[in-house]
Amino acid sequence: MATKVYIVYYSMYGHVEKLAEEIKKGAASVEGVEATLWQVPETLSEEILGKMSAPPKSDVPIITPQDLPEADGFIFGFPTRFGMMSAQFKAFMDATGGLWRTQQLAGKPAGIFYSTGSQGGGQETTALTAITQLVHHGMIFVPIGYSFGAGMFEMEQVKGGSPYGAGTYAGDGSRMPSELELAQAFHQGKYIAGITKKLKTAA
Repeated sequence: MATKVYIVYYSMYGHVEKLAEEIKKGAASVEGVEATLWQVPETLSEEILGKMSAPPKSDVPIITPQDLPEADGFIFGFPTRFGMMSAQFKAFMDATGGLWRTQQLAGKPAGIFYSTGSQGGGQETTALTAITQLVHHGMIFVPIGYSFGAGMFEMEQVKGGSPYGAGTYAGDGSRMPSELELAQAFHQGKYIAGITKKLKTAA
């Protein structure tokens, strides 16, 4: 039976979605792993999104809390809002109370990826503050550490991400993930999928 890894994300301008797509490729590169992309529901109206110049959503399916127990592992992604996950993703997590009460996600591995507007905009705090969601569900947080190797020490170009997970800088919105950031995202997908597969096999 395939190991199921769900990449669950919220993306307003496409930066997080670009990382998610690469993470899926990385996860799917592990033999026996079935990687699936999911979006969390939008909480803003079309009128408000239009005023914010947000592009239309992609056709990636919308997830519900009831879909989560089917997965063996997760990689959650979101943009930062003042050093924390976006309200849309938090609203989705707030809707998982039934799963929390029955601890249906306990013991499942989960990673985190993110996008921030600037270099001091929360590349570590966004992931750090999100860990509380995993803890209450009993999930196992899987950071990438420095397993990405030399890419973690890149100093010649701007690069998002940290030991907590893959990341990118959106700047004013015009900057999309660099090749190095996408490579780190691919690595994260492959790395966490491999760990998820090991845990499922050992169970």
